[in-house]
This record gives sequence, structure tokens and C-alpha cells, in this order.
Amino acid sequence: MNKSGERNARLLLVDDDKSLLRLLTIRLEGEGYQVTAVEDGQAALRKIRSEDFDVVLSDLRMPGLDGLSLFEEIMGVRKDIPVILMTAHGTISDAVAATQRGVFGFLPKPVDHDELRKLLQKALSQSLSVQPEDWCKDIITRAPEMTSVMDQAFRIAQREVSVLISGASGTGKELLANAIHRASNRRDKPFIAINCGALPENLLESELFGHAKGAFTGAVHANPGLFREADGGTLFLDEIGDMPMTLQVKLLRALQERQIRPVGSAKHVDIDVRIISATHKDLHKEMGEGTFREDLYYRLNVVNLKLPSLKERSEDIPLLARTLLQQSGQRHGVNVTQFSDDAMQLMVKSEWPGNVRQLVNVVEQCVALTQTPVIPLHLVQQALSATRQSWPTLTEARDAFEQKYLHKLLKMTDGNVTRAAELAGRNRTDMHKLMKKHELDAGDFR
Repeated sequence: MNKSGERNARLLLVDDDKSLLRLLTIRLEGEGYQVTAVEDGQAALRKIRSEDFDVVLSDLRMPGLDGLSLFEEIMGVRKDIPVILMTAHGTISDAVAATQRGVFGFLPKPVDHDELRKLLQKALSQSLSVQPEDWCKDIITRAPEMTSVMDQAFRIAQREVSVLISGASGTGKELLANAIHRASNRRDKPFIAINCGALPENLLESELFGHAKGAFTGAVHANPGLFREADGGTLFLDEIGDMPMTLQVKLLRALQERQIRPVGSAKHVDIDVRIISATHKDLHKEMGEGTFREDLYYRLNVVNLKLPSLKERSEDIPLLARTLLQQSGQRHGVNVTQFSDDAMQLMVKSEWPGNVRQLVNVVEQCVALTQTPVIPLHLVQQALSATRQSWPTLTEARDAFEQKYLHKLLKMTDGNVTRAAELAGRNRTDMHKLMKKHELDAGDFR
């Protein structure tokens, strides 16, 4: 116990170098830590399973169970313990790999004691007070593919790194982003989300960075912008692949300088936000086509989490369907208890192109139409048929309109790109980019 009567932090020290083990034990006990020192990974695991520790400090290169393998084993037992790795053979690639897998920190040997002290204090200050069931309470799963993603998300939640969540529409990217926020040390600050494909460029810039009063027609009041609204917390940029190139440049500058400049203002404003972004697009393909900046991609994609489709986690369908049925029934005051066996079998076998979002829609339709407590097969068939032609997202609708518009425009102008650009109020470069995006060839219209 320390002088204030609180328990001193318990540290598990793991290193096969006995002399270094003794030296670090003496130093850390002098700092007030309760230190348990062991010489190999297996001994460390036995301690983890039988005792409670606040931080693990381990060598990376050890005979038998090395530091990274030990970390993976610890995460299978206690996901909330920060693990710091040390190595005399450290490289940048080691540090990056360790951080991406969820290791809290990485220290080269010989260990700088001031750096170690700072890292230990940071690890302790960020120790999770949130319980595992609290941070991911909105995500219902038991599928191994999803559990693996959730484990990784939990590990990196408190690391101040940007996360890119990829996956098809409807897989729950915003739910995962919100869960990461709740598991982070920013959980008491705002979580702000915006869909980058839902607004035209000028409005998106104003929403993100804010604007000064009088910056443009209609700007009768200053707008702080979402970066400042999310100060200290998390800003979730959904469908980042739809962000216009000019705004990508401004976003990159804001992330590099940790400052923004509101539209119409000459002043820069400091920002403190964590960025989580998401996309259903293949950003590697977008970079190859010149529609997404490579430098921004690597700034956003420090850690990538890929969400599986609902079809890939089919064992979750009965669990999700029952939970959604109960919630929908309570919300609408409808007495429903379950799906019939054949109705559930149909749902498990279905393709679910709209993923979890489509499943929610199907359950809602069934609850609205049922006249019995047990949802019959024909209602599920009807709802599945209806949702296969479900209402498109704004991004999907805009892309569909854009393609039809360009097709008609090129047909009207007999494939004359210059004339088509004039009619559309765009320049030739923009027109060629749009045609490439929608795989249209001017020669096909001549």
C-alpha cells in the first residue's frame, strides 16, 4: 500500500536476462510498484492465470514463448492488461507489428528509465475502467470471424492510432466505431459521426471544419464544425472513400498539423480528436485510379479492421433475429415470441446482400405484419423479397443517378466529351474522371 492507503500498481516483469531482471525489479520497486519477476513466458502465463496484474513488461525475444506470443496468450485470458515489450533487437517493423496487434508500447534496450516510467504511467492511467460487456453491448455475435475482429478492436481501443473499418454496407461499421470509442480513454468525450458521401463538397467542408459568420451566403452564424464538436473524443468519418480529392488534401493537413481552419477564417484552431474512418470501397483500387490519396490512406489506415458479411457469420443469424424480434416487439407493443422453425431455416440459408441492416428491416416488417406470436414462413419470404429491392442509400442513389445522367448526356452529344462537359457545367478533366468512375467510353456513343 502507498501512503494514501491505495494499492500500489502490480507489475509482471518477464525477461530471460537474470541480471536485467534484478536491476529492473530494484528500480521499479523503488518507484513504488509491486513487482513479480519471472524468467520465461510460460511462468508469466501461470502468474497471469492465478494473480491480478495492472501491467505486463516483457522481453520480446525469449526462448520458447516469445513476447508477441506471450501477448497473444495473455489476451486470451485478460484483454484489459496493457502489455509493454522490450527488445535489444528492435526494429521499426517490430514496433509497427506489435502496435497493430494491440501491444500497448514498445521499448528498445538498453531501456531508458525515464521513457519506461512515462510509458508505465500512461498504461496505468489508461487502464480500462469499462467492463468488456459494456463497450460492445450493441454488437451481438458468437461467430469466430466476428469475435476475432472484436478482440482486435478491444486491444487497439486505447491506442491513439487511427482505425480504418472496411466491409460491405450494412455490416455495422458505425456500431464498431462507437464500441471502440466506448472502450477507449476518450469514452467520456463526444462520439461524432458523419457520412462523407451524403453531402456536397462545400457543405461537407463546412460541416467538418466549421465556418466563420458571413463566410458564404446564408452563413448568418458561425459554425464550430464537427472537429471541434468532437474535441477530446472521436470523429467517425463514414464512407471516407466518397470524400472529394480537394477535401482529402485538407483532411490530411488537419491530421498532420492537428489544426483546422474554418471556412472564411484566417485563424487556425488546435484539435484533439481520434479519427475512425470506414468504407465499403476498395481503397487500393481507388488509389490506383487516382481518386483517393495514398498519403491520406496510410494516415487513416494505421490499423485496419475488416467486418465480415452476415453470410460469413451465418451462425449469428438466429441470435440476431431473436434479439431483434424481442426488441421490435417491445418497441411496437406487439406480442411476438419467436420465428417458426422453417422461417428461421430460410433466414439462415439466405444470402443477405444487405447484411445486418437488411435483417433488421426483415424483422421489422415481420413484426408489423404478423397476427400471431410465432412469425410464419410466408411473412419472412415476403419481407426478404421486398428487401431485395430495398431502398438504396443516398450514396447508391447518387451514383445511380450520376451514371444515368452521364449516359444520357453522352448519347445527346454523340460522345463529344467537351460538349457534354459544357452542358454539365464541368471541365473536361472532371468529365473524364466521372466517365472512368462509371466505366463509360465516349467512343461507344459516336
